[in-house]
Amino acid sequence: MTRLSEPLSGAALDQLAEAIGVGATIAGLGESTRFAHQTFAVREQLFRRLVSRHGFQALAVQDDARAAAGLDRYVNGGAGTAAAALADAWHPWRTAEMAAALDWIRSFNHDHPDRSIRIFGVKPAQARPADYDTVLDHVRDVTPHRVAVLAAHLEPIRTAHQTDEHIQRARGIHPGRPFAQHARDALAIVEQLPDQVVLTLMRRIVDFHERSVAGRDDYAGDARTWAAAIAGHQRRTGVRTAYWDTIAHTTATPVTLGIAPARGPQPTVGTMLREQYGPGYVAVAIGFHHGDLGIANVPPPPPDWLDAQLGTAAQPALWLDLRTPDLHHRWNATATVRVISGIYEPTRDALEHLAVDNLPAALDILVHLRQVSPVHPLPRRPA
Repeated sequence: MTRLSEPLSGAALDQLAEAIGVGATIAGLGESTRFAHQTFAVREQLFRRLVSRHGFQALAVQDDARAAAGLDRYVNGGAGTAAAALADAWHPWRTAEMAAALDWIRSFNHDHPDRSIRIFGVKPAQARPADYDTVLDHVRDVTPHRVAVLAAHLEPIRTAHQTDEHIQRARGIHPGRPFAQHARDALAIVEQLPDQVVLTLMRRIVDFHERSVAGRDDYAGDARTWAAAIAGHQRRTGVRTAYWDTIAHTTATPVTLGIAPARGPQPTVGTMLREQYGPGYVAVAIGFHHGDLGIANVPPPPPDWLDAQLGTAAQPALWLDLRTPDLHHRWNATATVRVISGIYEPTRDALEHLAVDNLPAALDILVHLRQVSPVHPLPRRPA
């Protein structure tokens, strides 16, 4: 089991969890990056305390319903290992850190069956790699002369389940033709066949690519749909819920992304949850000053960014509750906050941020880490 280091002391984490747990029905625990061990560790350690001491019993993750159901089966006693449960999860979750988090939840559930934690995804069911094989195998059996053409459409686009299409474009490894076009052409072949199960899978593959960041040309995601999934689960079950995602989704007011400024302020999942739950939705931002993310070395932020201002203390870690009157007054202004996307390049560091019109309205609690190091990816399986 990977041991998650604690950038904050145990006492500080206890105080921070208390500040979150005292009034939260839903806690949006947002990271500024998916690639840092320390930001994940803080979030995971906070989650443990929210579960153990404040009665949280649900974890919402940015993944689809089918993949999250596999995680839920594992933590509630299902067979196999955490790594195996993560094999069908969204690839940013496929880390040793996430596997360790699942193992802790599984152990907690075993010891506390009356307070077991459930995991659910915020997205509707999506295509997964095995679906491509099912479609190809069926066509190979029924009309073998069409399988080569079908494979020419499906094989390039299934790589998006390992590396998102927009990231492939940014890294210069994209094969060229939009994946959604390939998927629609594949659907036209499958529609000529009678099997409804295979047709349903193929339509799910098309939907996966059409609704991706590249397919929609949209970095904001489906905020209303995701928020409805979280709020719907919370109201059905009545349990306190933690939502793990990036700050770009958990922030409680609309954000303007530095990589897409022309779009202007975009509502987030947290925006929708704040509208529904008021102060019962608590938005936490876990950010950092600089460090090695494995994908790149991130330099110190520009001096006018929030992360630079928090970093002037030169402490390894600190946290602030902006709901307290003095801090609310001090930080009551616009703010630029570092957010590292999957297309990060040090040469475009100035674009890797989001802007909010009023910091205390957008984020209730700030956690700032001075320096970070990479997460530990699990071994990749073939696409």
